[in-house]
Amino acid sequence: MTASHEPLPRSIVLASVLTLVLTVVATLAGLFVPGFYRDAPVLLPQLYGQDLLTLTVAVPALAVSLVLAVRGSLRGYVIWLGVTGYLLYTYASYAFMTAFNELYLVYTALLWLTLSTFVGGMVRLEAAALKRTLGRMRVRSFVAFQLVVAVLVAFAWLSEILPAIAGGTTPPSITAAGLPTSVIYSLDLGIVVPALVCSASWLRQRRPWGYAFTAVLLVKLATLGGAVMAMAVVSILEGQSVPAAQLVVFGGITVVSIVLTARLLRAIGADSRPRPVESVSGSRGEA
Repeated sequence: MTASHEPLPRSIVLASVLTLVLTVVATLAGLFVPGFYRDAPVLLPQLYGQDLLTLTVAVPALAVSLVLAVRGSLRGYVIWLGVTGYLLYTYASYAFMTAFNELYLVYTALLWLTLSTFVGGMVRLEAAALKRTLGRMRVRSFVAFQLVVAVLVAFAWLSEILPAIAGGTTPPSITAAGLPTSVIYSLDLGIVVPALVCSASWLRQRRPWGYAFTAVLLVKLATLGGAVMAMAVVSILEGQSVPAAQLVVFGGITVVSIVLTARLLRAIGADSRPRPVESVSGSRGEA
C-alpha cells in the first residue's frame, strides 16, 4: 500500500498530548468552576456548549485518532488532523474573543500548539498518494457540500454585516456581546469560507490537495457543527431564543458532514499504512 503520510515525529506527538491535557483543564474549568467566564450573559451558553462538545467529543476523538495515527493508520491521521483543526479554530476564538480570565495563557498555548501541529501534520500528508487511495471515489457530492456550506456561512454573516456597514451601525450580535468586533466573522469569512471554496474547486479538478483538504475539512465541519448545536441546546435550556433556521442549517451541516466523512474514511480503507521515512524520501532503501 502506498504511503499517504510520513510517520509523526515525537515533537508533534508530544504537542498533541499537551494539547489534550490543556484542553481538558480548560473545558473542566469552564464547565465546573462557578463564575469562571466573565463574558456577557448572551455568550455564556455558547461557551458552555463549546466546552461540552470539546470535552465529550473532540478530546476522545483526538486521543484515539492520535494513537491510530502513531500506529500508521491513515484513517486515524485524517481524523487527527481534522480534530486538530477544530481545536485550532476553537482556541483561536477563545484567545482573541473570550474575556480575560485565569486561563488566558492556556488559550494562547493551545492556539500555538494546535497551529503548529496542524501545519506540521498537513505538510506530512502526501496528497498525491491520498488521491491514489481515493481515486475511484465519486467527488460530486463532496464538491457540492463544501460549496453549499461556504455559501450558507457567507450569507449568514454578510446578512448581518452588510446592513450594518450600509447604515453605519454595528451588527446586533456584536452589540449584545459587548465586543468591539466579531472574531467569528473574521475566522469564517477570512479562513473557513475561502478554504471550502478552494478545496471544492481543487477536488472538482481532481487535484491531490483537493482530496487532502476535503478530508480534513469534513472532520472539522462535523465537530464544529456539533459544537454549534451544543451551543444552541444550552442556549435553549438557559431560556434564550435560538432561530429555527439556525437549528435546521447547522443540524443539517453536522449530519451531512458526518455521513460524507464516513464515506471518505471507508474509501481510504482500513489497511492504509505509511511507508517508512526512508522509502518516502526516495533516496534510501527500504527500512
